[in-house]
Amino acid sequence: LALFALMGVFLFRGLNLNPREVPSPLINKPAPAFALPRLDDPAQTIRREDLLGKVWILNVWASWCAPCRQEHPLVVDFARRNSVPVYGLNYKDKRDAAQAWLRSLGDPYAATLVDADGKVGIDYGVYGVPETFVIDAQGVVRFKQIGPLTPEAIREASAQPSLREVAPHPPPMSPPSSRNSRPLPGMRPLIITVIKSAWCAALARSGTAGARALIMVSTTVIG
Repeated sequence: LALFALMGVFLFRGLNLNPREVPSPLINKPAPAFALPRLDDPAQTIRREDLLGKVWILNVWASWCAPCRQEHPLVVDFARRNSVPVYGLNYKDKRDAAQAWLRSLGDPYAATLVDADGKVGIDYGVYGVPETFVIDAQGVVRFKQIGPLTPEAIREASAQPSLREVAPHPPPMSPPSSRNSRPLPGMRPLIITVIKSAWCAALARSGTAGARALIMVSTTVIG
């Protein structure tokens, strides 16, 4: 009787757990390997190794998934405004239905990978669609969102160092020119020659005082 009571307690606690609060064992671990065909071209295969060297996002979805439809406008908007590529993982779906879904709602994905039997989803610990992962350039999982994306979840994901590193930065501006800027090293011999000629002319015209003034000017220009 005590054993059944204990099992009942664990069952009750399990039913009340929020799956979004369950930590993923994949965080800070290498993303599981895969080799999957593209939804738009089954003859082409994409592997995890093909994506090494860049930060990317994996969004798990299916046409039969109502919450996927709920989050899809956010995925479309994120892909439009950011340079980080989003790859879709079409989970246990029918190809025709998935393609029609993207035609209807918009296709934000750099490519959609077909996980027809759900084995890759199992490797990634997918509880149920939708789910989203941020994977860094070394192929390490840095973030996981269980359930539909929200503006808050996108802000949290965007705060990941791996995403901040690839955020677009304006090109560095050239320093403003200044009258006191020193001449380029290649110009110094020419400037020195010109000043020496002017120095001799100053000595001939105005004597020592003119030469002293010219020396002060040359010191400022040559640095």
